[in-house]
Formats: sequence, structure tokens, C-alpha cells
Amino acid sequence: MKFDDAYSGNVFIGATSDYGKAQAVIYGMPMDWTTSFRPGTRLGPKRIREVSLGLEEYSPYLDRELGEVAYFDAGDIPLPFGNPARSVEMIRDYVKQLLAHGKLPIGLGGEHLVTWGPVQAVYEKYPNLALVHLDAHTDLREHYEGEPYSHAAVIRKIVDMIGGKNVYQFGIRSGMREEFMFAKENTNFHPFTVLEPLKQRIEELKGRPVYVTIDIDVVDPAFAPGTGTAEAGGITSAEVLQAVHLMKQLNVVGFDLVEVAPVLDPTEQTQILASKIIREALLSFIR
Repeated sequence: MKFDDAYSGNVFIGATSDYGKAQAVIYGMPMDWTTSFRPGTRLGPKRIREVSLGLEEYSPYLDRELGEVAYFDAGDIPLPFGNPARSVEMIRDYVKQLLAHGKLPIGLGGEHLVTWGPVQAVYEKYPNLALVHLDAHTDLREHYEGEPYSHAAVIRKIVDMIGGKNVYQFGIRSGMREEFMFAKENTNFHPFTVLEPLKQRIEELKGRPVYVTIDIDVVDPAFAPGTGTAEAGGITSAEVLQAVHLMKQLNVVGFDLVEVAPVLDPTEQTQILASKIIREALLSFIR
């Protein structure tokens, strides 16, 4: 894809049309090929962009405006329907191009398997990479019903690649007993809550390249019902924004927000929260 040709009218609020001057690039990963419960996350990236037009460009949390940072919205990657392995390869290669151009990749999902693509690309550039994972689910299975390319296995793949000691998991409240046992023994595992354990881990993460992946279902379905596998008992919408603000202290070299399924939330509160998370991420992670 020629990035300068990717700009279209349906872009995240405040995006520049000049790819060359952009510090970060927003790109969509419209895939839900391995969804195991309720599909629809392939429509997430488009709707997050559309509802972003209802945002103010000013963040009162950070006292910063979107006009102070330069980011390009490249649209969605055209992924081959029903082919998760090839889709992940395409995402990986796409993000490699962004990194080669010195851009901060900001991905919109899509089911959580899509994260496997950009993390491979970022790890190739930053071999001392750490992963910060906010989610309701462990995602630590080796396969789901015999399929290794699954949203339920994405973090296990990353653990196997970068090592569990480099993976930090927060907010987890669902998974198999074996996954919880594996996490307790192999990753930096903080179930149920996010803010307090994240505060405790910030210092040791400072100075390292960090990839951040947020599954919208880390937020309680009272605040974000539009997701494929909603799980009661999550954090509030205010808490997820505070978590993003905490990570402003880190050297974030890649970020994604996944699992938004607009068709499952006619109230649009999930999509609106997702767009606000992206605004805060842009203003927190772009220097």
C-alpha cells in the first residue's frame, strides 16, 4: 500500500493528510475470523473512527490537544476473509513498514489475535521488548479447539516469543484453571485489578520499549457491552483512561485497542469509550 494514498474522509478526528510529517499512524485490523462467541469486531475500526468526530480535540486530563501531535490515519488493512494466519502475516509486514519509516503504530482491532502481527514486528526492532496486556481474559491457551491461530492463544504466542518475564498482565478475571496457573508461574500476573498493580510496575518498565495492548473487555460490560466475550466484574471506563495516563511515563513503541464490536452496542457507549481511549493514547504516547 502507498501510505500517501490511504488517507480518506473516514479518519480519526484530527488526523493529518501528510503521512511524511506524522509521528504516529493509526491503522485498522478488521478481523474476527477466530471469534468463539459473538462476532462483529471486524467492524470496530471503522466505527471507532466515525464516533471520534463527537470528541473534543482537547484532553482536560493531559491539558493537551490533538493539534499538538501529528498522526496519520491509514485506514484498514484489506485482510483475506477467513484466513487468520495470512491476515496476521499481512499485519506484521504492514507494521514493519511503519517502523521502518519511524512511525509509532496505533492499531484498531479486530479480535485479539491481530495483536500477534504488530508484536512480532516490534519485537524484531526492539529485542528487549516488554508487553503490557489489559484484558478480561488470560489468552494463554496453546490452541482453541485445535486451532493455534486463535484470539484465545495470542498472549501465549507472545510469551513463547519474548519470554513470560517480559509480559505484564492486568485485569484478568476469566480463563481456564491451567491458564491461571501458567500465568502465576510464568508472567507478571495481576488479576482482577489494573491501576494499583500498574502503579507498582511502572518503575521497572521505565526505559524499556513497551508494547501496550488493551482489550476493551477489561472494562466492565456496564461501561462497554459491545464486545464479543463480555465478562462481568471489570474496571470502570474512568480506570482504563487513568491506566493509559499512567503509561505516559513509559517508552511506548506500539499500541493497539481490540475487540470492539459495534453491532453489539446500539447505545454506542463502547465505541465512544474506545475513541476516547485512542485520543488519550495519542496524547500520552506521542512525544
